[in-house]
Amino acid sequence: MEKEKRSEREEYLKGIVNNLPDSPGCYQYLNDSGTIIYVGKAKNLKRRVSSYFNKEQQTLKTRLLVAKIADIRYVVVNSETDALLLENNLIKKHKPRYNVLLKDDKTYPSICITNEYFPKIFKTRKIIKGAGRYYGPYTNAGALHALLGLIKELYPLRTCNLSITPEGVRNGKYSACLEYQIKNCCAPCIAQISRDEYLKYIDEVSSILKGDIKVLQEKLIAEMKEKAMNLEFEQAEKIKKRYQLIEGFRTRSEVVSSSITDLDVFSIESDEKSAFINFLHITNGCINQAFTIEYQKRLDESDEELIQMGIIELRERFGSTAREIVLPFPLEMAIEGATITVPQKGEKSRLLALSRLNVKQYKADRLKQEDKLNPEQKATRLMKEIQEALHLEKLPMTIECFDNSNIQGSDAVAACVVFRKLKPSKKDYRKYNIKSVAGPDDYASMREVVMRRYSRIKEEQEEMPNLIIADGGKGQMEAMRSIIEDELGLQIPIAGLVKDGRHRTSELIVGSNYETIGLKQNTPLFRLMTQIQDEVHRFAITFHREKRSKRQTASELDSIKGIGEKSKQALLQHFKSVKRIKGASIEELAAVVGKSKAEAIFNNIKDN
Repeated sequence: MEKEKRSEREEYLKGIVNNLPDSPGCYQYLNDSGTIIYVGKAKNLKRRVSSYFNKEQQTLKTRLLVAKIADIRYVVVNSETDALLLENNLIKKHKPRYNVLLKDDKTYPSICITNEYFPKIFKTRKIIKGAGRYYGPYTNAGALHALLGLIKELYPLRTCNLSITPEGVRNGKYSACLEYQIKNCCAPCIAQISRDEYLKYIDEVSSILKGDIKVLQEKLIAEMKEKAMNLEFEQAEKIKKRYQLIEGFRTRSEVVSSSITDLDVFSIESDEKSAFINFLHITNGCINQAFTIEYQKRLDESDEELIQMGIIELRERFGSTAREIVLPFPLEMAIEGATITVPQKGEKSRLLALSRLNVKQYKADRLKQEDKLNPEQKATRLMKEIQEALHLEKLPMTIECFDNSNIQGSDAVAACVVFRKLKPSKKDYRKYNIKSVAGPDDYASMREVVMRRYSRIKEEQEEMPNLIIADGGKGQMEAMRSIIEDELGLQIPIAGLVKDGRHRTSELIVGSNYETIGLKQNTPLFRLMTQIQDEVHRFAITFHREKRSKRQTASELDSIKGIGEKSKQALLQHFKSVKRIKGASIEELAAVVGKSKAEAIFNNIKDN
């Protein structure tokens, strides 16, 4: 019965797909309950929708989506740009389960210039249609407050909540407040400034907020010269101060040539789960807007598809009508009213590099935040990085690392440290006294230890590690492989850690062809490998020192019946050497270990 239903559904969908037009448009997939589960756009509806049902091209995620489709709807539009706009609106409206999810759709503050008789300027997160002109939103609170601070310093505009009317001003309805007394307000309420002069200030503020600073400066220079020619030196000086403040602000914010104007820059950084898109808007050589959004992937969307969505979303959000868009790669689709540029050098290339720097920093910051909230996620991501770098079949959930330690072959030992989910598992650490090797032969020692370690695990049918690391190069790797693969018939990936001339971890060697993988300093992978190498070295050295110390403190006392470790240590601590113990009287010995033990020592090792 279930098979029949599935067959009927497939025939129904096939009929819809076969009748789709070869036109641009938007398509919607619905499930059994009529809920929209996916929205897509296409240059050619028939070709695009058909591709979902081509089993040879289906990914796992696509198969899961197709299995849920019960119906298909579509809307034909005039161009691919229209399809992209419609797709963006439909995704926002329906939030389909299988579409990319815009994760940072929160409200950022804007600056509002009200539509009042004497307008006010203030920061707000609420956009009220018809209440005024809005500039922003601003993602950088520092930039917003710097702008508001500049405006306050330049223009003594009102900040009160009075509903000022021309009749009220004429009739003397209002009285000056403290802000006027301390010269923070020009007091339009008591006619200390004309409306025309006040609105002139507002126009200048609007120019600053739009980024038209150069035009405003030219205007101020012309006014300053006019006032000076009319011998109005006090007014000219006030204009000069405004010009200098604006110039200081422009110098701080200018990043490119002032000849570059009305330009949008986009860049993208993505991984398996997420995509981050940065947007910069440039006006008169200044960055007027900077913003980064995050999309959560659902169906292996490409960077090209995601950046198209980002362009539409961000240009709409910020009201950008820039006629040129700078991208890191070309797009097949056209953006209506704008040309696409992929710069290779020059100012635009530097702007693209700046956008890339911003998006990478944003991604790194988001990952750090997520890692604090979910440490296991960080470990999984790093294990995937190791898996990809070393071409492993499985995630390296368990990593074991070996190191030898000896001095010219004496007191030879080896150590094995175990990391589970990239954390040291000290209860699984193992120490080995080298038994079958005479002299300083690291490779033979490694073969002995590896044989002892993994023959026992194999015999006891315990879980094998996902990765073995040798604290050495090709020689130690080959010593391990000769035992693991040739002798024990096991298939465990082996890697070797290599240090540079300054004795720092610098490379990993992996595989039978000894592929070299460089480790960039200060990356999570570099820090992990350094931690593993330092830990196995510490553990091996500590064990070697313990063994050497025991051998060095071994003496004739060890052969005396009844003299244990505590007595021996007490005697050595008191007399400092075996020679002095031999020269001590029975009374002196008894004071440390008692009469019976003193007699045993005196009779066995007395220095005659």
